[in-house]
Amino acid sequence: MHKPVLTIFYQFNPWHTTIGGIQTLVSLFIKYAPSEFALRLVGTGNDRYQPNLKWQKAEFAAREIDFLPLFTLKNDNVRSLIPTTVKYTNALLGRCFASDFMHFHRLEPTLAALNWQGEKTLFIHNDIHTQMQSAGDKKAILWRRFPAAYFALESLLVRQFSQILSCNSDSVELYRQRYPSMGDRIAYIKNSFDDEIFYPLSQQERETKKRELALTLGLVPETRFILFAGRLHPQKDPLLLIRAFAALNESHTHLLIAGDGELATNIRAEINRLSLTQRVTMLGAMNQTELSKLHCICNVFVLSSAYEGLPLVVLEALASGTPVVTTRTGETPKLLTTDSGVVCSQHTPESMADSIRHVLLHPENYPSVSCVRTARPYAARTVIGDIYTEMLNRWELRTVSAVGS
Repeated sequence: MHKPVLTIFYQFNPWHTTIGGIQTLVSLFIKYAPSEFALRLVGTGNDRYQPNLKWQKAEFAAREIDFLPLFTLKNDNVRSLIPTTVKYTNALLGRCFASDFMHFHRLEPTLAALNWQGEKTLFIHNDIHTQMQSAGDKKAILWRRFPAAYFALESLLVRQFSQILSCNSDSVELYRQRYPSMGDRIAYIKNSFDDEIFYPLSQQERETKKRELALTLGLVPETRFILFAGRLHPQKDPLLLIRAFAALNESHTHLLIAGDGELATNIRAEINRLSLTQRVTMLGAMNQTELSKLHCICNVFVLSSAYEGLPLVVLEALASGTPVVTTRTGETPKLLTTDSGVVCSQHTPESMADSIRHVLLHPENYPSVSCVRTARPYAARTVIGDIYTEMLNRWELRTVSAVGS
């Protein structure tokens, strides 16, 4: 009996990945795929050793996959004039990559898949309603300028999916309201983190490595570190965090910013304007292993987003034993317990500064063990393993039915 084939569609290259939770999740689906499945990834190229539009055998996370890059994409951390999703969708049109299972992480590319046969799943990664609201920066997402056009496209494409899975419960309810006949195909899914990479240190190790980082940066040993990690994009609202850090005005505190994106220049300008150059370090883009070393030694991780689903980086921080301060957006406020983080009462620098201050001054209220306990149900080997088990069961039922008929 042949293996069921899963084809994953997303605009990235796992060997040269850019910043983003979707990239991480796709990588986890490859890493934790059981041997019963054959995997294919339709992504993007990065160098001449991976020729475009040709299937090639490759290995990622000790797992063999078939990889097909549609076009070369050197850096997707900063948006170009033509959105990458548009380029990716255009490259798919007129081709057929039908397989037993197909996973899509953006709606637009599924325009090419309307007539493909097989089980299709759409993953929703944000609170769609909040994301599409016209208030705020309309440049944050192109569709925000044309919400009616987006929902018209969605209504055209959505019925092809066997499943719509969202890590945001508000989006689940929105889709069920918009498409009541598809209610049984729409479900909540946990986002996940890799517990082989993100885990806590002992208190002694944590303090030792924190002092080492402080000395490396020329800071006093008792420095308390605040961490932001993610794309420097309007969705993540890193400028709010810079202003909150200025309002915090606590001695021996240092803000670490791990990430890259279109707001990098604006952030540097704001740091200079607020005279924070000696108190903020911009680290640039970091891979997961590098980031894990920061998560497990920082005093608090801050999520300043304007809209979200359930960010993997929050789970990674908690799994590392680090409490989280978040804006009231996405699933994070529903996930956090009173001893693993704080939800800001308002989306303002002052409110965020107050929340950060509370965690810094009362670390005993947010013990590492509580943070880890909060994250534990979201470990990838469990969450993704269960998804694959359900997929395999459905495939076996279909195979038996086909043979019987």
